[in-house]
Amino acid sequence: MKKIFVGICTGIVFFLNACSKDDAPSSAILATPVANPATEINDTSFKAKWNFVSSAQNYLLDVSLSPDFTDFVTNYNAKSVNDLNDIVMNLIGGTQYYYRVRAVRGTEISNYSNVISVITSGTFVNPDTPLKVKAANNFFVGAAVSSSRLSGAYNTLITTEFSSITAENEMKMETIFTGPGTYNWTQADAIVDYAIANNINVHGHALVWHGSVPSWMNSYTGTDAEFEQLVHDYITAVVTRYSGKVTSWDVVNEAINDGGGTRNTIFLQKMGANYIAKCFQWAREADPNVLLFYNDYNTSTDISKQNDVYALIDDLKTNNVPIDGVGLQMHIKYDSPTKQELQTDVDKVLARNLKLHFSELDVRANSNDSQVLNTLTPERKLAQKMKYREVVEVYNAIPATYKYAITVWGIKDNESWILNQFNRVDWPLLFDNSFNRKVTHTGFLEGLE
Repeated sequence: MKKIFVGICTGIVFFLNACSKDDAPSSAILATPVANPATEINDTSFKAKWNFVSSAQNYLLDVSLSPDFTDFVTNYNAKSVNDLNDIVMNLIGGTQYYYRVRAVRGTEISNYSNVISVITSGTFVNPDTPLKVKAANNFFVGAAVSSSRLSGAYNTLITTEFSSITAENEMKMETIFTGPGTYNWTQADAIVDYAIANNINVHGHALVWHGSVPSWMNSYTGTDAEFEQLVHDYITAVVTRYSGKVTSWDVVNEAINDGGGTRNTIFLQKMGANYIAKCFQWAREADPNVLLFYNDYNTSTDISKQNDVYALIDDLKTNNVPIDGVGLQMHIKYDSPTKQELQTDVDKVLARNLKLHFSELDVRANSNDSQVLNTLTPERKLAQKMKYREVVEVYNAIPATYKYAITVWGIKDNESWILNQFNRVDWPLLFDNSFNRKVTHTGFLEGLE
């Protein structure tokens, strides 16, 4: 009898233990779901997807236009879903969205999943609208050009799309300044005359740049004072010749090093630390009405450089040096800088009460050396389009008094400096090799909305 009793007790204990194990999941912490890339993407919808969470009864889906979910798409703020996917509907074409998900069990809600970014296809603007028409009476839309590419299809595209042009290379010192007191005006004149004939603005680029010093100046054996006089005479001759024809100049280009510090150029070596201020002053004396810009690159992501660029500008302003604006070169990538990085850079210009030029705009589709694309994928094409849109949105939102121009650095992809600079294929501009508008052009238009 005793054995039977012990057996019964043992069975009861086993049963209770088994029940406890079966019930264990209900007391476990609810796992966080993993969101997966969207599928079935079209102009107005996409399918959001996520992984199964054991014991979850349903899921809460958030969809937003911002990565920090400060606002929500209508009906998608913690929308309850009983499946592992949901068709997100009534969206805008050509727009970036973000989604995340949580699991629910009774009153318990998990942590947020990872955030997924998705861009709908299509557009909400007329993609055939010329850029200068969309930006009319707001700011100049410019392009970098050369004197040999102003006729035929180039002429048609330039006069249709752009209200401003800049010489990519032919108004730099190396091209014009052929010797002491001697100048070659042929190519620069051709560009300026073309602009005047077609009622197009001209932004001059660039009076002083270490990357375009004539060979005879690099080997100059005269005194430092004589070298400085050469630079003075050059700036005076160029700005005076185009007074009333060129409305703005990049006076000094890229004077700050990557990582900060004044670049050790021949101008610094021979003219001293005050050479930048001297160049601005000489340009103002040559043309009292022309707008004078300082121009540089990577200031949105290289914070040390950014700090030194604005320290330079502050020094110029403190010493009453005539400077009217800042050119932020937009040689950027499809994934960098972020919108916030760009906005911070822009705000620093506006805080100094200067005009802003988004100069030298191109967006590289190939930005990661370990993942170089040989063909432009649909995903990368959309990301590139969205970066163009983002850049233009930031610029378009600034007060009108600070706006000057956005200048795209080239006309069509196969002629971009990017290809030679990085020795690989890319598609950084607004028009393809046959002068056709690309989705990047549409992204630019969308940024003007």
